[in-house]
Amino acid sequence: MKLREVVEHINGDVLYGEELLDSIEIEYAYGADLMSDVLAFARPGSLLLTGLTNVQIIRTAQMLDIPAVVFVRGKRPQEPAIKLASQLGMPVILSHCSMFETCGVLFREGVLPCNIPAREV
Repeated sequence: MKLREVVEHINGDVLYGEELLDSIEIEYAYGADLMSDVLAFARPGSLLLTGLTNVQIIRTAQMLDIPAVVFVRGKRPQEPAIKLASQLGMPVILSHCSMFETCGVLFREGVLPCNIPAREV
């Protein structure tokens, strides 16, 4: 699904990257607050959901070719994180729901967890 649809499903606020939402396709998502878990288990191209707000989240996403980050629990990322994301062209989205709720909505709408094999075409 397009990132714009993700934003609509989670009632998200786009903090950066509104113009990029229609060009990013999301098939997988990974939610974590431990960046070591993200590095170990997230797929390149998946959507990252986290409650951490520092610039390291954006750096981790950049290393894994993650196209966008959703910050959950209504936690606004720190200004340096938003600035770096904008320099990288990485949309930043805010969800006011918990990690559990946000992941559940995305799963219900067809976004897969990273441990599921790729869909057959």
